Amino acid sequence: MTVPALIMAGGKGSRFKFNVEKPLALFLGKPLIDWVMDAVKSSNKVSEFFVVTSPNTLETERRCLEKGVKVIRTDGRDYHHDLKQAIVKNRLYCPVLVVSSDLPALTGNFIDMVISIYEKCGKPALTVLAPMWKVREVGLTSESGYEYGGNIYAVSGINVIDGSRIFEEEMEQEVLVSDSIEAILNINSLDDLIIGEKYMKLGKAGSH
Repeated sequence: MTVPALIMAGGKGSRFKFNVEKPLALFLGKPLIDWVMDAVKSSNKVSEFFVVTSPNTLETERRCLEKGVKVIRTDGRDYHHDLKQAIVKNRLYCPVLVVSSDLPALTGNFIDMVISIYEKCGKPALTVLAPMWKVREVGLTSESGYEYGGNIYAVSGINVIDGSRIFEEEMEQEVLVSDSIEAILNINSLDDLIIGEKYMKLGKAGSH
């Protein structure tokens, strides 16, 4: 099973108070969105991918187009509206991987694992959550808490959904809880970027 992917890069990034659009902010010397694109490209289960932009991220759009990346521009109203608009614009009425553009630890192997679990679960949607305690242990913030099984988790920004059912109010979903850095390292603020860089540097140093 291979699926198309949408990299969501149209948000206002209101918490990311910096002089560049968040997808273009450098993380260990490379724009955040490049880390995500590289992960998607290295996945064995992604057939093609699109970067979803909006009037909030015109520089990101311009850079993607210059690199020959396929772009879908949406209105930039909010995440869920932009996601629906992107699916309808490109008629992606099939299972679709949806990832945020601010996940610099994401890897192709992690994506393949998520899609494999989605394929086996038989449900129209899958969402990846990260334990809130682990997010805080790393020192990161989380924009939103998600209650599941009586506990609060951080939303990772990694999902698989059946595009043909995007307008259903309630969609049954599988939940994958992961304490892997791929799910935890979601850059919501400039502090997160600085902390994330330090964490990744320490991880690389410890792996030698």
